[in-house]
Amino acid sequence: MTAYADVVCATARFYATDVPYEQGAGYFEDHPTFGRQWVPNHRLDARRREQAEAEAQAQWRNHTPARVVLSSAGLRINPAGMPATWLPFDHALLTGITVTPARHELVLSYSVCAPLLLAGPAVPWLTVALRHLSPGTPVQESGNN
Repeated sequence: MTAYADVVCATARFYATDVPYEQGAGYFEDHPTFGRQWVPNHRLDARRREQAEAEAQAQWRNHTPARVVLSSAGLRINPAGMPATWLPFDHALLTGITVTPARHELVLSYSVCAPLLLAGPAVPWLTVALRHLSPGTPVQESGNN
């Protein structure tokens, strides 16, 4: 295995997740006839559920700077604050590359995991290198600003 680059990029992953939320909102009420009783707050429960559903939708998550090593086998990513953790992203599993040149962003899609976002000044060079190392992978250029 040959290493071609060792750079720092902002990284993120795109996926949905389960978001727990508190159910059973309400308050105690002192009723003159029935005494102290629990009164449920259905509006607050509904609002909490809607907010949790919105947070659970697929979106870019785990934003962190990371050391990115590009090798002949693939990318190896070491997230900040995790010195012994290297995440492998092999070229053989790469299914798509989306480039946004104006924002120096690169989205890599893989057959076995959530898409990976790389951002920063090293992205133009990484894009050219990945195109060379993965010649059969479709490349799409996005004009989003």
